[in-house]
Amino acid sequence: MHEYQSKKSRRRLYAKFVLCAFSLMAASAAYATDASDATNGQPVPDVQISASIESSPSESPQVANVAAVLWRQFRVARQEATLIARAVISAANEYAMSPVLLLAVIATESGFDRQAVSVAGAQGLMQILPAAHPQVFASGNDMTEPAENVRIGSSILREYLDASGGDLGVALKRYSGGGKGYAQRVAFRMKQFSASLKTPPDDAAKVALVRSP
Repeated sequence: MHEYQSKKSRRRLYAKFVLCAFSLMAASAAYATDASDATNGQPVPDVQISASIESSPSESPQVANVAAVLWRQFRVARQEATLIARAVISAANEYAMSPVLLLAVIATESGFDRQAVSVAGAQGLMQILPAAHPQVFASGNDMTEPAENVRIGSSILREYLDASGGDLGVALKRYSGGGKGYAQRVAFRMKQFSASLKTPPDDAAKVALVRSP
């Protein structure tokens, strides 16, 4: 009787071992399927990543592409990336500037952290300093709001571009308060975004567009 119970216990132990092994194999297979294409084992294409970023069917492809780049390269949360992308595309259209330029300025200024505040008090994505630009601020402006911050920052940069006759280097130096090497850092970021967004080099270079009447 004792021998029979011993054999029965061993069979139960073996059955548990097999079940555990099967569970681990199933989990590994599921992980492999998520990480690669189920048909050929290749990584999921960027176009599928871009599609997953899109927050709604009505989102423009341009917004979705910018959001995808922010998520992949800067690890911005998906919803946050979409909000920033919308703000950038809207401001770029309103103030006749390249989205690549605005993205480069934001990357240099705040690294896409809308809560960023400098030691001088500059706030948000484009690091707006309220005391230096009282003419563009209204009561209740929320500089942590992407649309508001990017709109105001873009209007300031547009003003500097117009005042400099379209000289981007001069405008960026003024925007940064005379920061050494600032224009070069922005230019480097512009090249990165141009490559990521597959923007033609000529379009990326023509950032100082003449505003339509």
